[in-house]
Amino acid sequence: MLEKIGFIGLGIMGHPMALNLRKAGYALWVYARRANLMELLLRTGAVACFSPQAVAEQTDVIITMVSDTSAVEEVILGEKGIIEGAKPGSLVIDMSSIAALTTRRIAVTLAEKGIAMLDAPVSGGDQGAIAGTLSIMVGGKVSQFERALPLFKILGENIIHVGDQGAGQIAKTCNQVIVSQTIAAIGEAFILAKAAGVDPANVRAALLGGFAGSRILEVHGQRMLERNFNPGFKTKLHHKDIKIAMQTAYELGIAIPGTALAAQYLNVLMGTDQGELDSAAMIMAQEQASAIYLAGDSLPEDNN
Repeated sequence: MLEKIGFIGLGIMGHPMALNLRKAGYALWVYARRANLMELLLRTGAVACFSPQAVAEQTDVIITMVSDTSAVEEVILGEKGIIEGAKPGSLVIDMSSIAALTTRRIAVTLAEKGIAMLDAPVSGGDQGAIAGTLSIMVGGKVSQFERALPLFKILGENIIHVGDQGAGQIAKTCNQVIVSQTIAAIGEAFILAKAAGVDPANVRAALLGGFAGSRILEVHGQRMLERNFNPGFKTKLHHKDIKIAMQTAYELGIAIPGTALAAQYLNVLMGTDQGELDSAAMIMAQEQASAIYLAGDSLPEDNN
């Protein structure tokens, strides 16, 4: 018999993920702070709940996909949170991106109530969520990973049990370190090409077939050239993830200077009220720094 699934957080990523679980035949109870986000899922047979506690009371496995650390703490440990409704033997799967230290603390609190937890952040953006092709990085007990694996296989393709509690979050932080610096590197390359009088679109096409080719060059590079910054992954969320990376590095006493530079480009966007744009908009900060603009001699109009 299929387990009853709860899903909390129906944003850009969470909504298509929940929809894929429903399409696979799982009974689904859902909660979102904005009730209108539940409407499409309700039409597929999902059941609306009006608190995380209510979701937990009706289900065996509760998935959370919310914006940041405070939101995770609120829906799991807060008033009318999951912890107040979940039964012993329930499993909480947090697929948000938060600090590993917080994940471990929440897991300990849940364990005191007999509730298991996995941290399982994802990579792949909204398109990966829609297609069910996400990369899923999992921390927690092997037995709980195996329990959750049928769900993960609906949501993603590259599914790795990284290690104990918090290991999934560390893997996601590493992912964001690489992604942020790669976006910045592509921006630098395009600006170099433009300054030298070479079409960046032709440079991108040439590089895609070589060793510099990557999914980020393919997707984010095209976003930069088209000035299409409609969010697949919002700058404000990337900014949050890189803050986690910088704080983790500080706590470990290690240097990650490339990430620090990428963080400054994200800071520029946040400081100019561009946090809702896709993080490919980092190119805008880089253009300002060199006074070289891919679309011409000035920046485009506000993309909001």
